[in-house]
Parts: sequence; C-alpha cells; structure tokens
Amino acid sequence: MARYVFVSALSGVLFVVMDVLINANPLARQLYAVYRPIARPSVSAGAGTAIDLAYGFVLAGIFLLLFRALPGESGLVKGLSFGVLLWFLRVVMSVASQWMIIPLSTGAVVYGLAAGLGETLVLGVLYGLALRARQ
Repeated sequence: MARYVFVSALSGVLFVVMDVLINANPLARQLYAVYRPIARPSVSAGAGTAIDLAYGFVLAGIFLLLFRALPGESGLVKGLSFGVLLWFLRVVMSVASQWMIIPLSTGAVVYGLAAGLGETLVLGVLYGLALRARQ
C-alpha cells in the first residue's frame, strides 16, 4: 500500500510538471492561440495540482486493476501497453473531438497527440516498473 501511495503521488507530481512543460511553453501557446478567446485569463495552480494528484492515484489504481490483462510479460512492457491504452482513451479521443469542433491547425493536432503520447508513456513506464498486482 505504501508503494502505491508513493507511486501515485509521484505520478501526480509528474502530471503537474509535464502539464506545465507541455502547455505553457512558447510553441504550445502559439499552437493553441485559437483557445485564447475562450480560455481563462489565469489558471488556479492549487486546483490544477489537486486534480493532477488525483489523476495519479486513479491511474495507478486502474493500472493495478488491469495489470494481469495488459499485454507483455514484464512490468515495463505492461506499463508501455497501459501508456498506449491511456493515450488513446485520454488524448486521441480528446484531440479528435476538439479537431471536430474547433479550427485547430494541423500543428496543434500533431503537437497534442505527440505530447500526450510522451506524457502517457512516461506514466506507463513508471507504473510498469514500480507497481505489481498481487498474484
């Protein structure tokens, strides 16, 4: 249980750091300029951190629930499999929906997909190397 709590909290912190790096850099700000008219003028760092920490706990728990069903023999391969699954369910579906209703550039779509893949693979590798479901 202690390992789960530690890894979940660490993945939540990684979420915070990666979200800032992915969304607050000059390239992202340029690619996502289409959102400026509807975006909040500022983001609540406390609320964002709390949400990302909660995501860490939820995703680590889902990884443990799915552990035996994930493809691969090693934790690393299972983590990568989970990362790809998470990428599709979290990122691809979101980006596709946004592309359908908002005039996003091709660059914004590709950036969102690539950045999301990197983020979910990092989390999957962390879970795969650090968490194991009990047999």
